[in-house]
Amino acid sequence: MGAKAGAAALAAIAGVPFIMVLGNSMLIPVLPQLQEALKLSEFKSSMVITAFSIPGLLIPVAGFISDRIGRKKVIIPSLILYGLGGIIAGLAAMFLDSRAYAWIIGGRVIQGIGAAGTTYIAMALTGDLFTGHQRSKALGVVEAANGFGKVLSPVLGAAIGLITWYATFLFFPAIVIPIVLGIWFLIKEPESNRATKSIAQYKESISKVFKEKSVLVSTIFLTGTIALLLLFGMLFFLSDYLEETVGLKGIVKGAALAVPVLFMSATSYMTGLFIKQNVKLMKWLVVVGLGLIAASLSALNIYENIYFFFAGISIAGLGTGLLLPCLNTMITSTTATEERGLITSIYGSVRFLGVAAGPPLFGYLMELSKAYMYWGGAILAGATAVIALFFIRVKDLSMAGSNGQGQQPQQAYTPPTQAVRTEFVFAPARKPLPEQKEAEGNNEQSKSKS
Repeated sequence: MGAKAGAAALAAIAGVPFIMVLGNSMLIPVLPQLQEALKLSEFKSSMVITAFSIPGLLIPVAGFISDRIGRKKVIIPSLILYGLGGIIAGLAAMFLDSRAYAWIIGGRVIQGIGAAGTTYIAMALTGDLFTGHQRSKALGVVEAANGFGKVLSPVLGAAIGLITWYATFLFFPAIVIPIVLGIWFLIKEPESNRATKSIAQYKESISKVFKEKSVLVSTIFLTGTIALLLLFGMLFFLSDYLEETVGLKGIVKGAALAVPVLFMSATSYMTGLFIKQNVKLMKWLVVVGLGLIAASLSALNIYENIYFFFAGISIAGLGTGLLLPCLNTMITSTTATEERGLITSIYGSVRFLGVAAGPPLFGYLMELSKAYMYWGGAILAGATAVIALFFIRVKDLSMAGSNGQGQQPQQAYTPPTQAVRTEFVFAPARKPLPEQKEAEGNNEQSKSKS
């Protein structure tokens, strides 16, 4: 596949995590308007966010199904469900007035079910289609798209909310359409990637992965969970800090919230470009990233003003951006294609738990003392860095099908001229090598002469 086609396909895949991260973050700025319009308590209005998050427990189920029937057959219906939930919630808000709440919650649950079959299946699809150091580049783009969605969503939600609060619900189906078309027309998923084993054999293969690489997989799961728990806990604190201490609200507050996530997004993209499946580098970037998070939280406890605070939380975002593409590359490359969907989806579920647990944990610590929040987060990040240092072992990072040096060989012959021109190299179906073609041609000539 040429450079343009590969880049277009990657853009379609990256669009999936981008629109999924809008699912909650875009609504946060309009929750006060929703609460006032429907005469809701704070608890009931918060359930609009929680209803979307609960179906995240279905992520491993979606991963298992994608291993059996293919990634596209899971991603596309899931995107349609995501859009349908937005339509239900938006129309209910428009026409049912005070009776709209139950329908809005139902629509959000449907959106959450759809979201379960998207981002981490897209990550598995990226691992299927790209090989070697191109995989780390592509996964860096996917993680950067996820981060950019987090950057844009507070500002976008506040801006759309200026029209009317329920316009945010109707924005979801509109933005889904181009992504569905892109996944459908721009990506050709290899048929050979589907699992052909029986359920018993499949379970045995998954068990074997966890048995042989349990330390590595568990460490990756833990590290991803803690990194996102700390990042979103700090963002929760930042939101309160900006409104209560600095007095920022609306679009300005949304833009300020985007600063640390912008650092994370940009760093994720750059990290994906440069790690090139180098397992030693990936391990050290994970350790350094956690170290930066620990150092920034420790420093914030010592001295706090608005500028120093933004510098500290931005460094935490930078550290998160260093480690996430490395973890993504490790988890998608450590398993074979037939099990990648489920393993990647379990990884997605534990990351989801980190995102969900961060705000309430930091909220609880804030009530006790800011010092508990800062030092508690710093100690957690530092302890996780030590765990990563000792338990992410290079010998365990011999990727499935790699040569032991962390450089995964191409699964098929790629002409040198194409390799130079192509930025994103897909794993195509096996083709005969040039010398095989030449031999076949000579055989045909010999037959015709005889």
